[in-house]
Amino acid sequence: MTSAEQSPVQTPEQNGRQTTLSARGLVKRYGRVTAINGADFDLYPGEVLAVVGDNGAGKSSLIKALSGALVPDEGEIRVDGEVVHFKSPLDARHYGIETVYQDLAVAPALDIASNMFLGREKRLRGPFGGLARKLDTAEMRKEAQRILDELGINVKSITQLVETLSGGQRQGVAVARAAAFGTKAVIMDEPTAALGVAESAKVLELIGRIRDRGLPVVLISHNMPHVFDIADRIHVHRLGKRVAVVSPKTHTMNQVVGLLTGALQLDESGAVVEVAAATHAGLT
Repeated sequence: MTSAEQSPVQTPEQNGRQTTLSARGLVKRYGRVTAINGADFDLYPGEVLAVVGDNGAGKSSLIKALSGALVPDEGEIRVDGEVVHFKSPLDARHYGIETVYQDLAVAPALDIASNMFLGREKRLRGPFGGLARKLDTAEMRKEAQRILDELGINVKSITQLVETLSGGQRQGVAVARAAAFGTKAVIMDEPTAALGVAESAKVLELIGRIRDRGLPVVLISHNMPHVFDIADRIHVHRLGKRVAVVSPKTHTMNQVVGLLTGALQLDESGAVVEVAAATHAGLT
């Protein structure tokens, strides 16, 4: 067996379900370097899917392809079963896929509402919005406050400048923006990497709230305790492709680490075995 796709570990409710976002056989080469090597991906409605892998495993390139920041050389991406072709992040956003990057991509000098509607500003109705192109600031602030309240994000005022917020609050604004406009999936790239323990816990809680609203979340993280706290399934990426999909309910943290380092792999029954034993049994 060469990949986990031959014996995927699935929970019963995923059998026969339509994927929200999926990919098959993605390939991306940079000269002689192959960043994505026939990668597959499956995201189901209402779940948190963690993507884990060692540095250089190709998970960032995979996520860039799924979010439109990278165009693969081969393979296909599907949204609700429909083949799509992303040429830019705007294309992915058109299909309801929002991404929260590690550097947050917020404008510190703007207030919270302006950041949440950045690039999607609402204009006043009538000639003031059409000819004069005036923004409907009151409506944007009202809508931004409603979204923050729904997600349980506490700030002193919706008119606060983002530069006055803590790291966790800034992350909350970026996540709220993605949740507000994402209709199919929210992709989060290391959302707790630069946060302390308390603020990380708040972000994980926020991810759970987004999942509870029915919007699936892709979580890229190196933090295994966080992954096991919040993820429903774990996509293990190694050498440019998916090598396993496991559940934190049935597999241990040590087993996942073994899978991503190559010390372990799944056999035909989906059980985790040592690579040496699998080779001896003729499974590789």
